[in-house]
Amino acid sequence: MTELTLDDLMFKPGLMKGQRILITGGGTGLGKVMAEACAMLGAEVVIWGRRGNIVQETAKEIADAHGAKVTGMACDIRVPEAIHDAMDEVWAGGALTGLVNNAAGNFISRTEDLSPRGFDAIANIVFRGSFFVTLDAGKRWLAEGRHASVVSILTAWVWHGGPFTVPSAMSKAGLNVMTQSLAVEWGGRGVRFNAIAPGPFPTEGAWARLNPGGGVGANGEKPDPTIPLGRNGEMRELANLAVYLLDPGSAYVNGQTIAIDGGGHLRGGGGFARLSEWGDAEWEAARNAIKGANEKDRAQRTV
Repeated sequence: MTELTLDDLMFKPGLMKGQRILITGGGTGLGKVMAEACAMLGAEVVIWGRRGNIVQETAKEIADAHGAKVTGMACDIRVPEAIHDAMDEVWAGGALTGLVNNAAGNFISRTEDLSPRGFDAIANIVFRGSFFVTLDAGKRWLAEGRHASVVSILTAWVWHGGPFTVPSAMSKAGLNVMTQSLAVEWGGRGVRFNAIAPGPFPTEGAWARLNPGGGVGANGEKPDPTIPLGRNGEMRELANLAVYLLDPGSAYVNGQTIAIDGGGHLRGGGGFARLSEWGDAEWEAARNAIKGANEKDRAQRTV
């Protein structure tokens, strides 16, 4: 089921006509909503994900609902060669005008319980994968003298750390620095960089690993009491911000990371600091729940 209607968007119909946008991790959650918003406003959209059947289903769903051109492609961004081959296929249909680095992985864990494999599972997608996607597209834009916009989806942890989500916090912080660095290095050559730091926007995939068993924020209920606005984010709000940063109408915005979290990051502290109160039993239950979510996810992957 699609998430948005035109009444949810702040922009005039057809705003993004002529644009081609690639969204990694676009089959579900925030990626799907951003893909739908771009398609509704006239952009041609390509969505990548490891679960080929999911991204293809999402692409067809959005295309059928809005009469848009949306393509779903299986791509494992942990593999630079796979990125390059998939980008060749994308470019064969025309150059991209925008990229959203949205693909991610995360789970809660005591840091002392992490294995190298667990750390790599996050860092290879969020940190390395997003960089190599950006680099592959960027080389093409620079060689062809094209203008483009890159938006990376981060978290407020880039400013104050992320206890119990250290691999993700480290990786997102790296993308924040990439955003600032390439905004300077490539900005004068037509490619600008910005980032979005969402607060709680509950989605099934993320919440299965970040809020196993329910509780605060589960399924959009019981919002984190530390958020000044007293609620979780709404998908339309994130979609509108992403469209703004991708569109040439925001052409003088470069090198910024914009929080959309109801002011939560201004109160400081990591979003999962409350887990300091958990004991061994709670962590064992969380590990089991996360393991089940991971097994379900692996069964759907095609790459």
